Parts: sequence; C-alpha cells; structure tokens
Amino acid sequence: MNWITNYVRPRINSMLGRREVPENLWIKCPETGAMVFHTDLEENKWVIPSSGYHMKMPAKARLADLFDGGSFEALPQPKVAQDPLKFRDSKKYADRLKENRAKADQEDTILSGFGTVHGLPLVAVVHEFNFLAGSLGMAAGEAIITAFERALSEECPLVIFPASGGARMQEGILSLMQMARTTVMVEKMREAGLPYIVVLTNPTTGGVTASYAMLGDIHISEPGAMIGFAGRRVIEQTIREQLPEGFQTAEYLLEHGMVDMVVKRHDIPETLARTLKILMHSPAPGVPSLIEPPKPTSPGEQADAA
Repeated sequence: MNWITNYVRPRINSMLGRREVPENLWIKCPETGAMVFHTDLEENKWVIPSSGYHMKMPAKARLADLFDGGSFEALPQPKVAQDPLKFRDSKKYADRLKENRAKADQEDTILSGFGTVHGLPLVAVVHEFNFLAGSLGMAAGEAIITAFERALSEECPLVIFPASGGARMQEGILSLMQMARTTVMVEKMREAGLPYIVVLTNPTTGGVTASYAMLGDIHISEPGAMIGFAGRRVIEQTIREQLPEGFQTAEYLLEHGMVDMVVKRHDIPETLARTLKILMHSPAPGVPSLIEPPKPTSPGEQADAA
C-alpha cells in the first residue's frame, strides 16, 4: 500500500478544499489542439465545433441519432464460440474480451437495429471502435449476417457504418472467413434488388475494407476519414516511394473516384433518406422530392400545345 498516495494526499486535498477532476472532462481536438467540454462535444454529435473535426462516435449514440426519434429495434447478438484458438499474447484473449465488454458495455464490436429514417424502413449496422478497435471476428460476422437476413426478410435497405482496424488477429483464419461470408450476404442483397449503402468512418482499414466496406451500391464518407487496406508507412516501405499528401483520406478517395460523396455527420440521416428514396422508387414522408412532377394543364392548354 502506497500510504503517501492513498492517505497523505487525500488528507491534504481535503484540508485545502481541492477536488479531483474527472478524466475525459475536456476533449482535445487532434487537428487544432482546441479543448472542448465533453457535454458540448456530445451535443454536437462528437464533431469539434471550432474545427469541424469528426471524432469517433459511439455505436449506441450513432444508432439513436440515425433513426427517427432515436427509436429502433435492437437486433439480437448471436452466440458464437469464445476464444476458439485459446489465443494468448501478453494476456489471454478471453481476458481481453471481458475487459472490452466492460469498457464498451456491449457483447462485441457490432451493434445493429431496425427502424425508420425519415419514414423509410431501414436496417443499420454500426462498428464500435472502442471494442478491440472495431475488429472483425466471428461474433461480428454473425451479427452482420443477422442484420442482412433481417433486411432481406423486411425487404428494406441496409446501411453499415464501418470503423475498424481490420480482421481480429486473435481468431486467425476464423476471422478471415467472415470476409467471405459477409460478401455473400452483400450479393444476396443485390440479387434481391435491395440497396446496400456504406458510410465510411474513421478509420476503415484492413480486412473490413477488403470485404463489405467497399462493396456498397453507394459509398458515403465522413470528412477526414482514413480509408485503406495497409497503412501509409507499410505501403511506402513496400513500394519505396513517398505517397502524396492526404493519401487514404476521404477527400483524396473522392477525388480519385473511390468514394461517391463526403457528407458531414449532421447531414447523414437526410442524405441517406434522399438517396434511398431514389433507389427504392418510393417517396419518403417529410423528405421533399428531388424531381418536381410536371404541373397539370387544362384541356385548353393541352389543345394549344398540340
């Protein structure tokens, strides 16, 4: 027991009237260094007000923000084998799972829900980066497949928000198999004629990028998101060339045709509703039409036109 830390310091603080400041009370902008009060950041959807920098958004908050009124049906988390390879590095994989479940307050990296966006029925899938860097493992693969199956049964679109470091190394080949399995579900959506939209967030890398994250009918990205397979340093060491400024950012990929549009977080729900309205050929309540219908003419006007 450290008696200075555990006894002397609290006594001095109580005598001087000092109070401990909670951690993460202030958030530092990675781009400008500006300090933002955490409640202000949450109210602004985890976007730094001064710089517009898009911080990582918790999966639960993203689902609540996306669906109308924050109301949606949470889809089940399928049960899978835990630690099938009995993997261990500096600590047991089973212990890492317990730690991350407590930290993120969810079973694994994927959360999904069914609800409406501007009146349009939709299944949404979100990666929680705070859970083992949003990595793709067996549980995540099963959760994504379950979401695709729900979209197929409801005959509605599916949108996914990847935020991942790639396949989960602790599950080895079993993790890599999820790339193929989820790709099959993307093809089933295509055969059913149902839209599949990907909203790329920061970061989207590795095996997730190499599978379902780049197979959408339309690719939307948040500003400044890093999107790629291997990291910049690895690529430069491999090809022995200096990569251009902004390489693998959303804006760079938009310029080179890999992303269809870059949309600010506040505008994503409406953008999705407008896009799905076009793809599904059905008007969405509350969302104005992009193409104005022709105005009706009187019989006299029709005769003059003839």
